[in-house]
Amino acid sequence: MSDPKIKFKPVVTYRMRGVAESHSATALYVRDLIDVSDEPLERGGTNEGFAPTEFVLAGLVACTNVISHKIAKANDFSIESMEINAEAQFNRMGVTLGEHVKVPFPEIKLIIDVVTEATKVQQEKLMADLPRFCAVSNIIRQSGTKIIEQWNFSAS
Repeated sequence: MSDPKIKFKPVVTYRMRGVAESHSATALYVRDLIDVSDEPLERGGTNEGFAPTEFVLAGLVACTNVISHKIAKANDFSIESMEINAEAQFNRMGVTLGEHVKVPFPEIKLIIDVVTEATKVQQEKLMADLPRFCAVSNIIRQSGTKIIEQWNFSAS
């Protein structure tokens, strides 16, 4: 149940500020939080944070977590624990300025391990609804990336 003091807004505006700290490191400011994006040492960075393309995967993993829990709650079951592992094929030709790459991530595989007492029907609802409601998944899929989800359910 939602808090009656919080007004629901169907569309919101996100604001983020990025400040280049070096050729590879960017300080990222959103709300009252600060994070850093950087390249690994082998690509000339200082390895202070996720590379920009790793943030894409991080967003997918985090969105998978948040939306899965929302789906569970809406369908009267709980997720006791969840682990999400992502493995992506990444075509680096674009980021190395070799050539334009329309779909840099041709395929991403998510291995989603869930501990829950959900019924088979509830599990199927979760698997069907996640691609429908995860905004990051939708953005990535619409870019042409194939996302493969491997769900592994176990009872506590």
